[in-house]
Amino acid sequence: MVTTIGVVGPSDLVTSTGRVLASQRGIEVVPLRYRRETDTPKVMAEAPPTVDAWLFTGVVPYQIAAANNLLDRPAVHVEYTGATLMRALVQLLREGRDITSMSIDILDEAQVHETLDEVGLPTRGIRVLPYRPGLSSDDVLAFHREARATVAITCIRSAYEKLRTEQTTLRLAPSVHSVRAAVNGLLLVHDALRSDDAQIALGLVEIAAEGESALRREAGSLGGSVIRYDDKRFLVVATRGPLEQATAAFTELGMLNRLKEQFGPVRVGFGIGGSGTETEALARRALGRAKTAGRTAAVISLRNDIDLVLVGGGAPRAQQRSKLQLLAQRAGLSKATLERLQELVHAAPEAGLTTRTVADHLGIQPRTARRVLNRLERAGLADATGTQAGPSSGRPLIIYRVHL
Repeated sequence: MVTTIGVVGPSDLVTSTGRVLASQRGIEVVPLRYRRETDTPKVMAEAPPTVDAWLFTGVVPYQIAAANNLLDRPAVHVEYTGATLMRALVQLLREGRDITSMSIDILDEAQVHETLDEVGLPTRGIRVLPYRPGLSSDDVLAFHREARATVAITCIRSAYEKLRTEQTTLRLAPSVHSVRAAVNGLLLVHDALRSDDAQIALGLVEIAAEGESALRREAGSLGGSVIRYDDKRFLVVATRGPLEQATAAFTELGMLNRLKEQFGPVRVGFGIGGSGTETEALARRALGRAKTAGRTAAVISLRNDIDLVLVGGGAPRAQQRSKLQLLAQRAGLSKATLERLQELVHAAPEAGLTTRTVADHLGIQPRTARRVLNRLERAGLADATGTQAGPSSGRPLIIYRVHL
């Protein structure tokens, strides 16, 4: 099966990164080139809906995409490591440059000093501007100009274009190894998400110690097992498929009220992610959200900041939040949007939805409709079932079966 990766970055890095990806089987590259980092949302909006994952050539466009809530599928950025800096230093030495005075942006300061220490270079004349969210090209320019170092080393193309006319400037580019490492991690996450039912789900449960035996019995109904996590919490290890089925598509958790009646307040937080580390982090987040939801509460946290509040299965339906509202949380969309989509599905239940029908019905742009359908698909509420000819000679429209 082919995985389509959208490579986002400046033209030259997208081209070099694409060459590395072309050497790996089963990958189709969609180049998404920008002139300035701030154009990242624009080039992503123009990407075809067939893109399965995003690969950013650096942390700056990745963070811009994250700030604009555009990471609606697996995404990573290529790391600029000490090895990347080492290669730049060798180049400068070959050119006879003085590298005892340098200004370096984006890289971690500790990593820069460690790299220089390894080769016996002094660090006193080195100034570093580590990346931080919201850091702009203008900030980078101001840093290098103020530093007045002999050599400026930058990761930002737009800054490089201006600095090189003012002083000796070298632009860092990711190494082939860094690109391959990023792609391999991206493929692992994508493959894990492709086989959703087999995804590991981790649950952190806060309950009185005497409730351990009852919790083990309840976890069996979720297809999971229980181990003690620390002196206050238990860990439930399950897989996504049985958990989703046992919780009625992540809407209710029957054991919540049963455990509460026997042992007092219970809080449960499940995490489902693309890796063990991410899944555990999501479980911790879910438990934190459950604590703010009430003395007895359960939350399932998914990627892309989706938190699903589960109701106790024993409560009267009138007291439960509507399933549509829970599904809206799951997809990261508004309940009103799902209600409008429900109308569209009911009007032609066998026809399926496309970006064109959704855009027309909701009165939105096609690219926005594409994001809506992508969110539904990522949340397990829509499946791509085929294609139909588009309004022009371009790519065919994908037909989605939406489950609401």
